[in-house]
Amino acid sequence: MKTEKAVLAAGCFWGVESELAKLPGVVSTTVGYTGGTFPNPTYEDVCTDKTGHAEAVEVLFDPEKISYEKLLEHFWEIHDPTTINRQGPDVGTQYRSAVFFSNAEQEKTAKQLKEKLNHSKKFKKPIVTEIAPSKEFYPAEEYHQKYYLKHTNLHCGI
Repeated sequence: MKTEKAVLAAGCFWGVESELAKLPGVVSTTVGYTGGTFPNPTYEDVCTDKTGHAEAVEVLFDPEKISYEKLLEHFWEIHDPTTINRQGPDVGTQYRSAVFFSNAEQEKTAKQLKEKLNHSKKFKKPIVTEIAPSKEFYPAEEYHQKYYLKHTNLHCGI
């Protein structure tokens, strides 16, 4: 099976992972930190809002079963992409909405879909989702992985 990778940030990574993992064609998910400049950040580091990292989900998916575009469409449905550095009660740059692309095709798809959604007026305010090149992805600590399976009372801005 050929897989592709997407790295998406939409607030608290527990809820984002929970939603993306349900999609047919998603092979695996890993929560972590990306988009910053601080090397090897921990959860505590990222929570200071000084590392530049976003809580993100690295998604491996089978493009024969779900396209990158369909994955992004779902991504934009599961959070409020019109708020800067905030999702629900979570505030800070680590909770920003972002698509971290790994190639020119992903960049083009993300920008076109964002523009299409903005023109559709689906959202009352403009989409502020950052679309940026992938940087190093640092997997979060083990207790964060598959958090939604370990805690049935997940309450996380999603």
